[in-house]
Amino acid sequence: MKTFLKANWQNLIMANYEVDPSILVPYLPKGVELDFYEGKTYVSLVGFLFKDTRIFNVPIPVMGTFEEINLRFYVLRKVGSVVKRGVVFINETVPSKVVALVANTLYKEHYSVVPTKHSFLLEPSFKELVYEWKVKGVWNKLKVNASTENSEMLKGSFEEYIFEHYFGYAKLSEKKSSEYRIKHPSWKINSINGYEINCDFSAFYGKSFECLNHAKPSAVFLAEGSEVSVDWKRNKF
Repeated sequence: MKTFLKANWQNLIMANYEVDPSILVPYLPKGVELDFYEGKTYVSLVGFLFKDTRIFNVPIPVMGTFEEINLRFYVLRKVGSVVKRGVVFINETVPSKVVALVANTLYKEHYSVVPTKHSFLLEPSFKELVYEWKVKGVWNKLKVNASTENSEMLKGSFEEYIFEHYFGYAKLSEKKSSEYRIKHPSWKINSINGYEINCDFSAFYGKSFECLNHAKPSAVFLAEGSEVSVDWKRNKF
């Protein structure tokens, strides 16, 4: 069985923050290194809609469509002359206990389960997208107003750096890591008219990320998304 998960990922909001590399080093799996863009490292607060989710090609009843909120950063793994660009997740938040249980048990991921919700307002010339998740009784929010027109990402752009990572890495222990492949076409992006972010980073992601509580993101992006598959096979190294 080659594919663990298939789903449509829709309306991916990415709020991207520059952080000191020293914050990320404790989360870095062995065998990979930080991926810098123009000499800087970033974390992204991501909100998107999982739709028509299937695990091992079996639809998830009732909860097959749900929101995910995650915090991630960017890494490289060099294997000979090959450079693999990937992501490491600090945390992935979903409302589905099934998805969280499977991911945490089989793959040692960092899924947590909290109430989530979303709202989409779609107009001919703009769209307003909102993701919310409840932490310690308080609703956090990630919201954008964006153009409905889309465009390709430019080669070498910050958008390409953020979106074009096709491997996931997890820290199994101080000496062992795992690698898995994420498959999807290059996404089209929408220009952002405005955004609103209300996130208590320290409450949910730990004291290391308290610096982001009042920080302004370097950029906020929106991608339209596509069908995505995640390989079952995990390479351990």
